[in-house]
Amino acid sequence: MGSTPADRSAGEASWRWDGEDEGGTTAPADVVSGGEDGGGGPRPSRRRLLIGAGVLAAGAAVWGVSRRMSAAPTEKIQPQPLPSKLYGSEPLWVYRGSEPMTPNRLNGRLFAPAYATAKGLRILDRASGAVVGTVEEPALRGRPEDSPLIVGAGRLFTASTGHVDARALTGPAAGWSQPLPPELGEQITLFGSDGAQVYGTVENRADTRGTLFAVDATGNGLLWSRPVAGSGENAVTVLPVGGRLLTWGADPTIGMSLVDGTTGRRLWTTTGSSPAWSMMDQRHVYLPTSEAGVQALRLEDGAPRWSVRPGPGEEWRALPPLSDGYRVYVPRDNGLITAHEAGSGEQTWQCRLPFRLDRRCRPLLLSSGLLVPGPADAGVVVVEAEQGRLSTIFADTGPGVDVWSVASDGTRLYVGHDSTLYCLGQLPVP
Repeated sequence: MGSTPADRSAGEASWRWDGEDEGGTTAPADVVSGGEDGGGGPRPSRRRLLIGAGVLAAGAAVWGVSRRMSAAPTEKIQPQPLPSKLYGSEPLWVYRGSEPMTPNRLNGRLFAPAYATAKGLRILDRASGAVVGTVEEPALRGRPEDSPLIVGAGRLFTASTGHVDARALTGPAAGWSQPLPPELGEQITLFGSDGAQVYGTVENRADTRGTLFAVDATGNGLLWSRPVAGSGENAVTVLPVGGRLLTWGADPTIGMSLVDGTTGRRLWTTTGSSPAWSMMDQRHVYLPTSEAGVQALRLEDGAPRWSVRPGPGEEWRALPPLSDGYRVYVPRDNGLITAHEAGSGEQTWQCRLPFRLDRRCRPLLLSSGLLVPGPADAGVVVVEAEQGRLSTIFADTGPGVDVWSVASDGTRLYVGHDSTLYCLGQLPVP
């Protein structure tokens, strides 16, 4: 078992529940609740959400995490202009922060609504939108400004000298601090969590290669460790399902390897290096091709199964696909989404969106379709899974300049852009 977390480094992120900061102040926010008694918000709809297995995720759509947090316990609220008009579903509540959100920063799954800015992460109450906890992250020397924070099993994972630390964010999860064996080293880099394990590397002055390791996400100790495989495991991506890691190195001749996250054993190696993205379902690992398309590799042995590539005269780049096990949905940066049979790759339909896509526009897979965020003036659209029919489900008239983000805690749906986050209580049937 790991020990109780301790502040061994002034640079570590800190966590507090709302109301624990000095003077009894609370985290700043402007929360507008729905209902006739909610202070001016619209009455919430009682129709059920069409959510499948959606969660707040880093591989799917998530809310971002801060780069640093102000030393002051509170911020002064600046007046926020209200949207002039809403289109579509009536929100249960609206949270308006004092700074714009920073989407796509959380790495892992967090089963709670969260709002993050360049100054910090706020955990919100799913019923009211009130702030129930905040995370502060002072700047660390040498840390990139966009470095992600690792979440899983209701915890936030960070590294200190020789330790992997966990702070509880949601539910009954407990915090812990797990020391690694001293012979492994003290300089730890965390790559991600699948909710069961936390993965990282640790460096030792006596072994320049370093060590790849996994610790239990609930604090039950080190699960395995082994030396990094030469220059072929300099980078690691935690795939979203199945306890698998994708590793690669600086030398493209070494290729990429799939690693079993429960044992650390390399399962297979394929050609390629430094993929821009990766995704996995129960049958395939999906990687970008050199021609800007997407390729499906068999999960068991890495053998190529099928691919989708730009044709003659076509100019587009595939973005990370989504899979429900039956179909694979491939968004393209030119605004086209295509659906393919998961086994064969045969295209079943295509849908032209009213806007282009980029890596910031991360769709969310629902039980009956894809929820696709667009630019600030385009809103959020749903693409029906069976036939690819398109409909706009939610939009506002601003103000704003950022793209929308979409996320779910498995019960409710959250959409937002710039400094406004909506909790939707209704999704129309596509």
